[in-house]
This record gives sequence, structure tokens and C-alpha cells, in this order.
Amino acid sequence: MKIAIMQPYLFPYLGYFQLINYADKFIILDDVQFINSGWINRNYILHSKEKLLFTVPVKQNGSRSDINKVLVSLTEARKRKLLKSFYYNYLNAPFFTTIFPMIENLLSGNITGISKLALSGIVNVNKYLNIDTQIIESSEIYDNKELKGQNRIIDICKKENADEYINLSGGVGLYKYEDFKLEGIELKFIKSRDIKYKQYYNEFVGPLSIIDNLMFNSPEQVRKSLLEIDIL
Repeated sequence: MKIAIMQPYLFPYLGYFQLINYADKFIILDDVQFINSGWINRNYILHSKEKLLFTVPVKQNGSRSDINKVLVSLTEARKRKLLKSFYYNYLNAPFFTTIFPMIENLLSGNITGISKLALSGIVNVNKYLNIDTQIIESSEIYDNKELKGQNRIIDICKKENADEYINLSGGVGLYKYEDFKLEGIELKFIKSRDIKYKQYYNEFVGPLSIIDNLMFNSPEQVRKSLLEIDIL
């Protein structure tokens, strides 16, 4: 059983979905503290030949709360502005007519929490790409918030009878192979290969939100990209 555990991110980059695709179960760590200026409620899209940061605003007390307690603060005016940013920057992308309604439906719905909003986006992308990995919210099942860092990850793995824990390569410094091995768990990391594709311009801009991948590539092409990884 391969387990991956990550915080919920709103339309994260391709590597996040490579991790989901590799795992048998993907745990959304939604009951840890929300971090301002993190990637839970924002990411980059393409604008001209540069990166453009988009953000779904949250209530001001968000930084003092667990992620699953943080509420979205998206007025109708801000929603229109946000949708216009996606609309005008990707209007001429080959898969715009398929992907833009996905974004529009998500942001125009009745979801009030940033964690549920991010999770809904992840689930929609998974469905579009035929990723069938089981997703579980940590707040719903494990009851181990008193544990921190690596200890909590190991506890979740043990409760799931996992023999392999996989994370993104950026987390190499957070975990110790020996500690996982003592618990009968193999620790591995995914490193995404250098993936480029045709955008509007000759010079590729990335990495960006998964939205960019989906706008310029067919589902079959993106699925192939999910396999472009190295295991460390």
C-alpha cells in the first residue's frame, strides 16, 4: 500500500497530481495550520510570456486556524475579476472550452471553506484525467492531531497498513529514511522531470498551475506527463 500525504492546494502544479497518481491512497492533510502566502489558496497561471499569481482570498483570521476551518472571502466583484483572468489569458488555448467551465463552476458554487474548495478542484481534475486514487481528509478519520511532523505521517501510514510513503522531492529534508524503516515503511520521493509543452509562445513558461497543463494539452497528453517522474 502506497500512501501520500499533502495539504490541500487550489489547482496545484503537475507534480501534485503525479504524486496522487502514484499513490494508492492520498491523504489531504486539512487539519494543520493555514499558512499565509502559501499555496493553499493561490498559484501561477500564464500571462503573456510571464507568470501571473492568482489568489482566492480568505477571511483575515485564516492564519490562526486549521486549513479546514478557514473560510473563503470571495465577493462577486472579486470572483468576476478572477474568472476574467482565467478567461482572457487562456481564451485561445486549445482546450479552453473544456477547462474554463470547470474553473467557472468551482468558483461559482456554494463552497465556503478553502479546504473543501481546493479538494473539489483536485477531485474534478482527477476525474478529468481518470485518476482513481482514493482521497481521504485527515480531519475525518485519524484523530492524531497531537502528533507533529514526521511522527504524525508515520502514525497515519501505520493506521493505513502502508508499506510505502511517498512525498515530493521538496520534502527530502523533512523526513528520515531510518525512522520510517524502523516502522516497516519504505520512504520514497518523487521528482518531476523537466516537462515542456507548446503554449502560445516559443519560450516555455513554467511551472504553473495544473490549469495551464490542461488548457494546452489533451487529457491523454497530461496522463502521459503524470508518468514523467523519477523515484528517489
